[in-house]
Amino acid sequence: MTLRRIIVGDVHGHYEALIMLMQEIAPNKNEPVYFLGDLIDRGPHSSQVVDFVKTHHYHCLLGNHEQMLLEVLGTHKPAGEAFQGWLYSGGYSTLLSYNHRIPQQHIDWFKTLPLYLDLGDIWLVHAGVDPDMLLFDQSATQFCWIRDEFHSMTEPYFSDKLIITGHTITFTFPGVEPGQLVRGAGWLDIDTGAYHPYSNWLTALDVTNNLVYQVHTQDKTLRKLPLDEISVQIKPDQVQAKRLQQTS
Repeated sequence: MTLRRIIVGDVHGHYEALIMLMQEIAPNKNEPVYFLGDLIDRGPHSSQVVDFVKTHHYHCLLGNHEQMLLEVLGTHKPAGEAFQGWLYSGGYSTLLSYNHRIPQQHIDWFKTLPLYLDLGDIWLVHAGVDPDMLLFDQSATQFCWIRDEFHSMTEPYFSDKLIITGHTITFTFPGVEPGQLVRGAGWLDIDTGAYHPYSNWLTALDVTNNLVYQVHTQDKTLRKLPLDEISVQIKPDQVQAKRLQQTS
């Protein structure tokens, strides 16, 4: 039997939903599980989510929310601009979950998180890549934060790899409903907005069998669907039109 590879989108502190999702998937000890980053912020139980992923030795990428936290810790200015920006982006919920004291072992673990993982046929990254830059010239600025430049690519960045990301909530793309996944030129986005009241779906992908597992973080509905049934193909010009609309 072929071992599954499980990829989990942005959890954002929704521990109870994550546990339900993992129980439904039930990966065995030989089946790798990969988290795309943004374990923390916005949701109520970031510390429990981090502890769960760390304790189980699951693979995890650095997301922009983990990067913001590390930036705050590196400034040594508790009331500085970076700290206020992190709080505004959901960091206050994280502080509450840690009772305002993040343990050093969690901080040290965040510092070890890679920016991307190359699995051969698939390439995991939190946000995407800049299509106009060589891979090794890019940094967390691109891998953790990029959006429209990546999504509007007309050609795949890799000829032999599918890029799988989180970061950008899928319903923000034109014509995409809450809970649906989005495909583009050589990429697949599985962040369905676990924290967002318009969606509340937390998503995991069994990429081996093209199966999508989802749990609703509020009403705890569970569902499992073929990837083809729940994913939407988006065209580069749709992303470009969205960008022009946002900046007009």
